[in-house]
Amino acid sequence: MDIINHLSRTVTPAVLGDQRTPQSEGLLEQFYAIFSARLADQDTYGRFAGQEIARDDLGFYDRVWTDETHRSSIARELAAEHNLDEASVQKLTAAAAPLAYLELSELAGSTPVPQFLRDNLSTYRSHIPAWAGAVIPAGLLAAEPAGTRISDTVSTAPLQREEEPSGSFMKALLPIIGLIILGALAWALLRGCQDKDRVEPVATPAVVEETVVEEATPVVATDVDPAALRISSGDGNTLYACHIDAGNDELQNNILAAVRGVFGDEADKCRSDVDDNFAVDMPAAASLPAILQLIKAVPDASAIIKGDTVTVNSPDAATLEKLVADIQAAAPDLQVVAEGPLDLTNEIANSVTAADTAMDRLGDNPDPRDVARALSLQVINFQFDKAFIPDVNKPVLDRAAKIIQEVPDMHLMIIGHTDNKGTDAYNKNLSRERAQAVKDYLVEQGVDPSKLTTKGMGEHDPIADNATDQGRFHNRRIEFTVYDESQMPGDGTVGDGIAVNDDASKVDTVALPDPDLNPLDANNDDLLPDSDDPTQGTVLDPNANN
Repeated sequence: MDIINHLSRTVTPAVLGDQRTPQSEGLLEQFYAIFSARLADQDTYGRFAGQEIARDDLGFYDRVWTDETHRSSIARELAAEHNLDEASVQKLTAAAAPLAYLELSELAGSTPVPQFLRDNLSTYRSHIPAWAGAVIPAGLLAAEPAGTRISDTVSTAPLQREEEPSGSFMKALLPIIGLIILGALAWALLRGCQDKDRVEPVATPAVVEETVVEEATPVVATDVDPAALRISSGDGNTLYACHIDAGNDELQNNILAAVRGVFGDEADKCRSDVDDNFAVDMPAAASLPAILQLIKAVPDASAIIKGDTVTVNSPDAATLEKLVADIQAAAPDLQVVAEGPLDLTNEIANSVTAADTAMDRLGDNPDPRDVARALSLQVINFQFDKAFIPDVNKPVLDRAAKIIQEVPDMHLMIIGHTDNKGTDAYNKNLSRERAQAVKDYLVEQGVDPSKLTTKGMGEHDPIADNATDQGRFHNRRIEFTVYDESQMPGDGTVGDGIAVNDDASKVDTVALPDPDLNPLDANNDDLLPDSDDPTQGTVLDPNANN
């Protein structure tokens, strides 16, 4: 049974009516494949299993993909691939989702829909585009179908699971007769083997097979990192920085809800990385509200909540000691520790090892988002006020250069970040230079410069506090993301800006004027617009050097 062909025959006419075009039909074919893969996830299906879904339930699509960034990504990618505008794509997918769901439910019959779709993965797998890996169940495409396909028949009517046909009595007895014959042969073989002088018992091969099964059974759990929340408070009970690593949307939303419950709308500052490299549960989840309340009450406090461990820091030793004790009392099942002094050498070495390990997992033709995540794990510890690549990072960048060259559609953005020491203008310029240094090195290794874009964020996008050595160290970083031209300013250029997208694999920007260190020269590079660029206004930067 070809699921895509079936849905194209039954659902597409109802969605498009008389407005059928090759572009819209092709778009729906891809959407059916992505939609089927999403429903193959038991957690997704469980949100509405047993509910009555109406054929015109246009909100059903939003319940399948609760993450708005995923819905936006689907609309954007499908629109670009099929030469349609995003608004039209959103209408088509919203109309198709409930109809496709009802049809798939009919096809599944008494089989649970997720199991049915996993059993028949091979019938729609080839229609799933590479970019959809971020919006479908983790690991689905890497897994073999769990069962046997139900049928290869294609029909315009919903297909049912075929029942065993009733036949003659002899036909029903054939399997039993076969088993009797096999049993007799096995008995004869056993007796023959026992008559020989053998050291190994005849059952030894079966034991060997069982041992192999036991070794192959476990899922590679060591490849999954614990889900994590890194959070820092600011002055006046504010949220300073927040970053979430989660294995699925559900966990991300649960963590974000806990942050929002304590910090309100400031939770919008949280950035999230949702990826199957992270666990889908967090042992500290139930204790998050209590932990976050304690962090909020202490200015410049920070916590890294990862697995069953909470690592806490504060610039004041006495405050830190009390904070550790308070969090331990609020979450007795967790291990609460104070963050130790910054060990620069080990931090750098561990980060490079982590990046190497992540790159080992990439395999052939990797997803650019996975490449970006792997590269972002390494710490590129530039010397003070310098933008030269340290030798320890060059092997990782050399590996990255080969991967970027081999994957045709890989376009990455390199983003430089600093701590808050120094002026805003200085930090932006330094972060831009460091990002450019990384690009220059990759280009020297053979990467096409058009595949790389750079951006300097300065101190504007912290992931940790800036009140401790450890926090400032984490904020001084180079990040890689997948470059999306549609997210850039209208002229296609990349200026300074503030990252506002929760999805770390995409970057939205809010354009800001370049800093002008001298408002009297012929360029416009100050913190405020000046007379060098009349289109930007005529207000001079009062802190500029005259």
